[in-house]
Amino acid sequence: MTDDVARDISLRPLTEDDVPALFDIQLDEEAQQLAAFTDARTARDADAFRQKYRKILADDAIVNRVVEIRGEVVGSVATFPIEGDTELTYWIRKDWWGRGVATAAVAALLDEVTERPIHARVVEDNAGSVRVLERNGFVRVGSEDSFAPGRQATVTELIFRLGG
Repeated sequence: MTDDVARDISLRPLTEDDVPALFDIQLDEEAQQLAAFTDARTARDADAFRQKYRKILADDAIVNRVVEIRGEVVGSVATFPIEGDTELTYWIRKDWWGRGVATAAVAALLDEVTERPIHARVVEDNAGSVRVLERNGFVRVGSEDSFAPGRQATVTELIFRLGG
């Protein structure tokens, strides 16, 4: 870590008031490229993004947290059910990349969400996210090729699991 930000990170429940900040954070084109699986319908439309988050916030099975550093929203981290599994997702504002924020935020959520196993997926060329997962104890268990709307191409996704 180039900054000792881990001690300054806090998580709190995401509210609808946080959605505009999260929308702005996800607008970064490089981040969308690395994430690859952004929703093309909501990535550029603030109203559609807000509607998507209203559904997310109404789902009690989703644990969705805002990541803050010294009170400033810098991203989000969540777990959600999908096809019988629990999956991890996170998004950190680009100016905080490479400083241990995602690693610390994931660790904090994993302290809260104790259910295991938890799965995560990352496009194989997203080395930063691979490191975040590995630093939090996730192990690569497979891969699959999938169409990524954010890239309009088929990509290889690496599949990770923690526990179980």
